[in-house]
Amino acid sequence: MRDAALGPFITSILAFLITYVGILIDRVNRAIVAISGAVVMIAVGTWLSFYDAHEAVQAIDFDTIMLLLGMMLIVGLFKETGFFQYLAIRAAKLAKGRPWVLFVYLGLVTSLISMVLDNVTTIIIIVPVTVSLADILGISPFPFLMSEVLLSNIGGVSTLIGDPPNILIGSAAGFGFLDFLTHLAPIVLLTWLLAQGLLLLMFRRDLAKEPSNVESLMGLDEKRAIVDPVTTQRMLVTLGATILLFFVHELIGLEPGLVALIGACMGLLWVHPDFDKILQDIHWDVLLFFIALFIIVGGLEASGVIDSLGGNIASLSRQSTMLAAVVVLWLSALASGVISNVPFTIAMLPILKSLSTQGIDVAPLWWALAMGVGFGANLSPLGSAANVVVISLSESMGDKLTLRRWVSTATGIALATCVLATVALMVAIRFGLF
Repeated sequence: MRDAALGPFITSILAFLITYVGILIDRVNRAIVAISGAVVMIAVGTWLSFYDAHEAVQAIDFDTIMLLLGMMLIVGLFKETGFFQYLAIRAAKLAKGRPWVLFVYLGLVTSLISMVLDNVTTIIIIVPVTVSLADILGISPFPFLMSEVLLSNIGGVSTLIGDPPNILIGSAAGFGFLDFLTHLAPIVLLTWLLAQGLLLLMFRRDLAKEPSNVESLMGLDEKRAIVDPVTTQRMLVTLGATILLFFVHELIGLEPGLVALIGACMGLLWVHPDFDKILQDIHWDVLLFFIALFIIVGGLEASGVIDSLGGNIASLSRQSTMLAAVVVLWLSALASGVISNVPFTIAMLPILKSLSTQGIDVAPLWWALAMGVGFGANLSPLGSAANVVVISLSESMGDKLTLRRWVSTATGIALATCVLATVALMVAIRFGLF
């Protein structure tokens, strides 16, 4: 590398690494760390004449930001209705208090919700209800919490809007809602069955205990969980219309981010809520975190780091697409367990995009990335934001989910799902499905 380019190359890598270490240490809010890293990247880039504020703005994927914002608005309108709490109580009554049946039903409800709402919101909605049901039945909530967070991460992989990394990948690769359903949903179903089976085996003793107060559970009126029936009906229609638009957005030429905002505006105009409260429910720190990471990775691209990394993957892809896809899947899974799936996904986007300009078929690599960061998120408590939320909620109920407990229960299941995903990936590539 020429000396003139060596300065930008090294300084951009240092800015990137320091930012990611700051995120990993988690002593300061990760959005603050990311914003600081973005500012440093722009300052260094301007000083060394390889990256400026104008290029930083261009590096931001606004379709992803629009999609996140739109779904946050829809979730903000929906979560106060009590509809998903209704589903959880209904599932518990269908199980008639039997712990292992309730375990399966709540896992299924969690997975289905995570297909249309982000995983963090899913966990925030379902966990308090689960703890209440466990208290009524006199059983430990721990197996249920582990199942719900693992299955929410798995279920979210199946749709464009179910997991933040999928939103990023869909925007960068140009994949639509149907693309995710047709390519990943069948694999997610297999991994879900595997994970659910392993969880039932792992917690068989806890789930074999006789529950108490089953009569109290059966006496609950699930309809009372719905605090606003009119808003519930309107938001169900809004969510249904939004999902329908996601199915056809490519046919009518609408970007996913615009579809999400259309759904959000429909809900806001129809429900006309307290808008100040809705704005408070939006995770502004998450949006700023994404924007800052886009800017940081944009600096790596401008300095030539991305091209260098992309060249190595390109060489591997020319030797064997299947081998390259397997490497991407496992690299993504392991990295997600260390630094969380969203930062790693954003770092990978320009690398895979650069390969497409070289005539390389990158579709299998995109799907490998989606499965790697999705299933790999279950490897550690740092794997996804939903994991962190569950740990926080477990502390508040006096039964902390420690790193040791996570590794002894979740890590093995995560590795098993990654192995199954690898086999499915290889079969799909072999038969031209990816």
